[in-house]
Amino acid sequence: MKRLGLALGLIIVLLIAAAFILPSVIPTSTYRDPVETAARDALNRDVTLGGDISLQILPQLQIRASEVSIANVDGFGDEAFAEMREMRVGLRLIPLLSRRVEITEFVLVEPTIRLAQNRRGNNWTFTAPDADMAAPAPAADGGFVRGDGALPIEASFGDVRIENGALHFTDGSESRSITGLDLNIALPSLDTETRLTGALNADGESLSFTASIGSIRDFFEGRETPVSLGLGGNLAALSFDGRILAGEAIAYDGEIDANIPSLRALTAFAGSPLPAGDNLEAFRAVGNLSGTPGELALQARTLRLDAISGQADLTVNLTGDRPRLTGGLELAELDVNPYLPAVAETPQPTGSGGIPPWSEAPIDLAGLGIVDADLRLTVDRLQFQAIEITNARLRARLNNSRLEVNLENVGLYEGQGNATIVANNRSARPSFSLVAAMNGLDAGPFLEAAAGFDKLLGTGDLSLELAASGNSQAAIMNSLDGSGDFSFADGAIVGINVAETIRNVSSLVSGGSNSATDSEDETAASTGEQQTTDFSSLTGSFSIVDGQIAQRDLLMLSPLLRIEGAGTVNLPAQSLDYRLRPRAVASIEGQGGNRDLQGITVPIRLRGGFNDVSVGVDTEAVGQALLQGALNNALGSDGATSPRDALRDGLLNAIGLSDDRNDEPADGETTESRPDPAEQLLRGLLNQRRNRDGNQDGDQDDPPNDDPQ
Repeated sequence: MKRLGLALGLIIVLLIAAAFILPSVIPTSTYRDPVETAARDALNRDVTLGGDISLQILPQLQIRASEVSIANVDGFGDEAFAEMREMRVGLRLIPLLSRRVEITEFVLVEPTIRLAQNRRGNNWTFTAPDADMAAPAPAADGGFVRGDGALPIEASFGDVRIENGALHFTDGSESRSITGLDLNIALPSLDTETRLTGALNADGESLSFTASIGSIRDFFEGRETPVSLGLGGNLAALSFDGRILAGEAIAYDGEIDANIPSLRALTAFAGSPLPAGDNLEAFRAVGNLSGTPGELALQARTLRLDAISGQADLTVNLTGDRPRLTGGLELAELDVNPYLPAVAETPQPTGSGGIPPWSEAPIDLAGLGIVDADLRLTVDRLQFQAIEITNARLRARLNNSRLEVNLENVGLYEGQGNATIVANNRSARPSFSLVAAMNGLDAGPFLEAAAGFDKLLGTGDLSLELAASGNSQAAIMNSLDGSGDFSFADGAIVGINVAETIRNVSSLVSGGSNSATDSEDETAASTGEQQTTDFSSLTGSFSIVDGQIAQRDLLMLSPLLRIEGAGTVNLPAQSLDYRLRPRAVASIEGQGGNRDLQGITVPIRLRGGFNDVSVGVDTEAVGQALLQGALNNALGSDGATSPRDALRDGLLNAIGLSDDRNDEPADGETTESRPDPAEQLLRGLLNQRRNRDGNQDGDQDDPPNDDPQ
């Protein structure tokens, strides 16, 4: 027995000695070829160990190989799919007897991996040479499931590192690279905390990252597991401190603090650049983050984007073609102007201020296709272009490049109302629509903010229903269709004094002194920024076809004036042609009185470009009215003469002419100095009316009061 024991001891000593000595005396070719063959069979790629190889069995199994490479797939270039300068692997042998894996060393030095994709597929799917290169189908059992017994081994990792690694990707249209990748993993055991730290350079940006998980075994077997993540660099600073919840599926919950100096820089780095603009820069979110790999929910106590700040309860679903955002936002202020589609600058009209020409520059609505969304917003103050909305409650739905915004009971310039706005970019020609109704609106500041129009004051109601299409301002104005109506009270029209205009015309035709007599026809109107016409009621409706606004039923009422109006506005050409028919009533009545009360009517015409509107007396309409009056006077004679003579004499008397048929000028009179027949017609009719009114009153000596006020 003693000899047997000595023999066994000797054998053991010899085996141990052989384990130390044999690796150094056995030629490397003895195991180089079998290793390359085994690797090739496993990966279906040629594997080459081009440099030195060393093997150590005791006190631990250790393999070192240099110049290791894995071949690429045909059609993806001649460079290797992966290569590394050195690979070192160490494994304790004795613990393997008790099913415990203890890796003492796993180091990859300067590994380089080249990922590529083209019409044939990709080069990172390891399949048999004749197999389809597309990604393999998911496992029938649904893949990984957490649960008891999912990790039935014991393991620990010592020195696990990647030194100065590189990862390159190309798909034929773009290329991305990660260089300087350093990674360290500390895994003392499967039941203790695992930590990961590292850094990399990507597209000129340096990033550092950390991660820890409480227990690998707890995670695999479905128990609650603490987890933390950190990311640092110029692009973003992110921290998450939470837990992975118990259960078969992966779900998480914890506190997040995300600080992104520029969303534009981050999305460009990720390969999805945003449309050009000066917005979407600084972002900050602090709150609770929970979810699953395909969906996350954020309850943000602090949420900031550029100058916007507030609170949010948002959910992002990442399983569809586009991220889908749902939830609600509460904001103190929201200025949407920086986020509206950019419009190229256009030449301003001559002079200060004014409305510029419609731009032909394309409107970029590509941002509508980035995400889908269904959001409810509560905004204390909402700024849209120059329009200010208070206490806004709105719902915004964005689906496949179609945005619909419903404003519910918003406050707008002392009024209340609602509106629905749609912008649809699903086709090559975008379309837009607006349906709105406002009550108690302060018209002055609203119209000035909405359209740069400052000629109407008053409080009232307004409804609009508009639709248009086109990818520029000019195209939209050319295609605008719709209708609307309005009703305002206790206001004024700024820029003209209708009563003063009537007095001017009356003075002109009666021969009184007025500078307007030596001016052109339109200067008889009393106009200017300081002139106003007050009203107690202003109502009307309009229709729009291809940018042409037609209005036929304007009615303005005041104690001393009744004004009717009709005309057109050409939006594409930025011009208007509008006629007002004011009537100075004979007596003061309520504004609900007879629209046809007797009085002096002096039509007024507004025409010209938006920035150069000419306001004056409508001489064409005046002439027609006076001719009609002359005919009425003539036909109303006492019958002493024939109807033909009565008509002739009435016309001649109305314009103050005798029955002299001689057209030759009198001595000392030139053709240029003869009175204007239109002026004579105007004077004759009004003087005749005054005489008739004076005779009816029984006092012809006192001139009638022609002041409508």
